[in-house]
Amino acid sequence: MTSNRNDLTARLQRRLEADRRETERTAAHELKLLGESLRGIARNALHTIEADTAAWTGRVRGMLLRAWILPLTVDLSLSLGISGGRSLWTTIEQQMETSAALDVDIKEARATLARIEAATWGVTLTEIDGERFVVLPPGTLSNPPWTVGGRPALKLSSE
Repeated sequence: MTSNRNDLTARLQRRLEADRRETERTAAHELKLLGESLRGIARNALHTIEADTAAWTGRVRGMLLRAWILPLTVDLSLSLGISGGRSLWTTIEQQMETSAALDVDIKEARATLARIEAATWGVTLTEIDGERFVVLPPGTLSNPPWTVGGRPALKLSSE
């Protein structure tokens, strides 16, 4: 059975939609992993800071928190966030490039389909329940012996 223009368009749309869902799913998954990783790192850093500062007196501990540990923790968190963001951005860029390439492929396929339709004058071949038909453009036969999808058709011999 041959495909018609609507079948090709529908397949291309389903492919594009599946790729878009995959891109969204991958980005969501990467963001979730990044969030979990950052929470674990922050939790570990906090536990380390608490254990180290427990031995110090209140004044020394306060000075360290203000002067070194807190800025270091913030800096470390920002550095890890930026690194994770870059990795995620690279993944997103790759998905966007893939999507752009698919858009080009779709446009080329549509142009090819248009050329084929122009070259065949709208005549298509189809098979329905084992019967083969040549489907003609609308209005080519006044009383067609067969119709397929509302268009005049000629039934081919099965021999």
